[in-house]
Amino acid sequence: MKVKKIEHIGIAVKSLGSAIPFYENLLGIKCYAIEEVADQKVKTAFFQVGETKIELLESTDPEGPIGKFIENKGEGFHHIAYAVDNLNESLTELSENIRLIDKEGRKGAEGMQIGFLHPKSTGGVLTELCENPNLKK
Repeated sequence: MKVKKIEHIGIAVKSLGSAIPFYENLLGIKCYAIEEVADQKVKTAFFQVGETKIELLESTDPEGPIGKFIENKGEGFHHIAYAVDNLNESLTELSENIRLIDKEGRKGAEGMQIGFLHPKSTGGVLTELCENPNLKK
């Protein structure tokens, strides 16, 4: 597996409406997309910072993963995502030594295919691998 770059950093927030102004007004970076990913029970907002993005995550259901995360840990850093060329091959390769949340890619925000590695196998950091099927390799 070869990591190409840090794709994004995920930050759990209670409200996109409250969090977006901090990034836009105080940091001077504009939100370029807001998207709901219904099967993950989350609404996302994206900001581009150089080659990396910031992804704000607001739960659309208190029983969803972000809702439970905020209930247990509060708002803040949720995950780091790395871009890879072949997500399913990468997950298969890692499965020999790493506990996976996803054994194969699934649909994520921005048309990405995503797969998560379990934080118990990654030093406590929820780690996401992303592949953009629309980009040529």
